[in-house]
Amino acid sequence: MILEAVRRDGAVRVAELVGRLGVSDMTIRRDLDALAAQGALEKVYGGAVAVGAARGEEPGFDAKSDREAAAKAAIADIAAGLVEPGSVVAVSAGTTAHAVAARLLAVPRLTLVTNSLPVADLVRAAAREHGPDGAPTLLLTGGSPTPSAALVGPLADLVLGSLHVDLLVLGAHGVDEHAGLTTPNLAEAQTNRALIAAARRVAVVADHTKWGVVGLSGFAALKRVDLFVTDAGLPEPARAVLSDAVGELLVARPAPGA
Repeated sequence: MILEAVRRDGAVRVAELVGRLGVSDMTIRRDLDALAAQGALEKVYGGAVAVGAARGEEPGFDAKSDREAAAKAAIADIAAGLVEPGSVVAVSAGTTAHAVAARLLAVPRLTLVTNSLPVADLVRAAAREHGPDGAPTLLLTGGSPTPSAALVGPLADLVLGSLHVDLLVLGAHGVDEHAGLTTPNLAEAQTNRALIAAARRVAVVADHTKWGVVGLSGFAALKRVDLFVTDAGLPEPARAVLSDAVGELLVARPAPGA
């Protein structure tokens, strides 16, 4: 059943398997150890991925949407509170950043810059429902879409190079003490660098499952992050590392019953 889940989803998390299979945490970890020893999967922090997927596999937006939903919602609530009316905010691709964007639709006089097609769809839907004055002003970068629905490449980078934004809400495929922020997609890494260069402040939004994951391409060191918003599932050692490395660490707690 574990292998079937890995082949279907590309990755599994220990916590998800414990709930799905009704066994202990240690049982799942022993099974992952055995399967990794057979070469059937590759262990990563908090779970396992398909063999060969640890660095270059890029899950699609829909595949990631339902993962850690409660944690993402709690993170998005905190991150959205950082945005002031009348500001210019950039929102990167990714499901957690998308959750933040959904909470920004009602912020007055907001200008929203994004390279995320799903975020653009959110803003357009709000404008259709409430009229142009009932949604943020949208600036979509342009570029070529990735599997995660990010617009990347020279066009996106050129547009971003001419902009200055107050705050960047930035997602990441992986976060690591040494590798920093990473993604499996080389072009997305470059566009993320352009987003960071355009921002006065950078707020990373990443749930605890991203810690210890290293994608193919790094795009920022942890010290470049002004605010790091995560959830209560992040272990204490990781919190200590982040507290020392980033400007400020904010830990969100899911709502009761979420």
